[in-house]
Amino acid sequence: MTEDPNSPITHQRVLTLVTPIILMGLSTPLLGIVDTAVIGQLGDASLIGAVAVGALIFTFLFWAFGFLRMGTTGLTAQAYGANNASEIRAALGRALLIAGIAGAGLLLLQLPLKWVAFDLIQGSGAVEQEAQTYFSIRMWSAPFTLANYAVLGWLVGMQQTRLAMVLQILLNGVNASLDALFVLNFNWGVAGIAAGTLIAEIATAFVGVGIALTLLRNYEGRWNWKIVSAWEKISATLSVNRDIMIRTLVLLLAFSFFTMEGARQGDTVLAVNAVLMQFVSFSAFFLDGFAFGAEALVGAAMGARHQNQFSRAVWLTSLWALILSVLLSGSFLLLGGFWIDFLTTSPEVRESARTYLPWAALMPFISVACFQLDGIFIGATRAREMRNASFVSTGAFFFFWYVLLPFGNHGLWAALALFNITRAFALGRYYPKLLTGLAAKR
Repeated sequence: MTEDPNSPITHQRVLTLVTPIILMGLSTPLLGIVDTAVIGQLGDASLIGAVAVGALIFTFLFWAFGFLRMGTTGLTAQAYGANNASEIRAALGRALLIAGIAGAGLLLLQLPLKWVAFDLIQGSGAVEQEAQTYFSIRMWSAPFTLANYAVLGWLVGMQQTRLAMVLQILLNGVNASLDALFVLNFNWGVAGIAAGTLIAEIATAFVGVGIALTLLRNYEGRWNWKIVSAWEKISATLSVNRDIMIRTLVLLLAFSFFTMEGARQGDTVLAVNAVLMQFVSFSAFFLDGFAFGAEALVGAAMGARHQNQFSRAVWLTSLWALILSVLLSGSFLLLGGFWIDFLTTSPEVRESARTYLPWAALMPFISVACFQLDGIFIGATRAREMRNASFVSTGAFFFFWYVLLPFGNHGLWAALALFNITRAFALGRYYPKLLTGLAAKR
């Protein structure tokens, strides 16, 4: 059985909940590091760039459906806080249904999506050729990737973070092992990276659904299509998911432009930014642990309409996230050179990456506030505010990039840092209204 959602929120409870998510998050950037390190051993900057471009495309495509993770967490957490067994089951059913339909749609549209993606990303001929190979293979993982988002979000909403961790470790462990096997042993190159990801996503989806169905045996009731397909619930789900989808797409414009602008500055800059973004990804998924914890605890407090639990969840998860961000930034500044050398054997990439390392190293501390606010608002299912804040911050990113254009890649990294700061201010201005709304429900 799961823990009582109304039990006191203490430092121990937060850390018990969040630690598996941190370990889970740690496995994901480690996969990116393994991908980059494996392909980097071939000593060709264009291959590193191809993996970065291919991964960028799927980040944009799949995280456009990131609401399947974020929206499902908030809705499930509120059902869990209200101890509503039928809605707990229905939240999973609706998310998997949307995942199946969306995944099938992506497969049907893969040719026009491929054309649009590579028309927008203007890398060199060598990068584009390899990236297209990556795209053609990995696209077949779409239904399974989205199903994994749905299951992960549901498990976090249920505060079953240990099970979520097991799934992510399975996904990334299988992926990393197959990548190394296919690239280093079978010499499949970029195609091997894509094939490893495809197989890992399929295996994890089947295991994840099995785990969720087993967990539901602890709750009374059965699957009821009328409850799953109830229009008022579907309408509420679509409303939350629509705004989160818009928010995610708008934010991804900034991250996608960052990679595309690096590609326009040449293969070396593209490879440098790909290497340094592994530091950013590492810290982002690490900090996501406390943001995920905020989602689950805030959502449960909202479902139970418990204002003290809400405030306690916000304070404790944010305090620990800030401490972690300082530790991450400090370690990157001290050990960044070592990890750059581990990730690539290219002398020019190593030398140039050291020049821009401080930007990547400071990103955890710069970004911690926007991560935490995202978690709080996702748990509260206040997606409209998140959508509005995304328009403000992404607009600010392009403004900062244009102003800082004369500074080249330094200007690009500075714009990304200011983008994350603006995200925090744009969303933070809605926080008082969130507190007022919760007090009104009591």
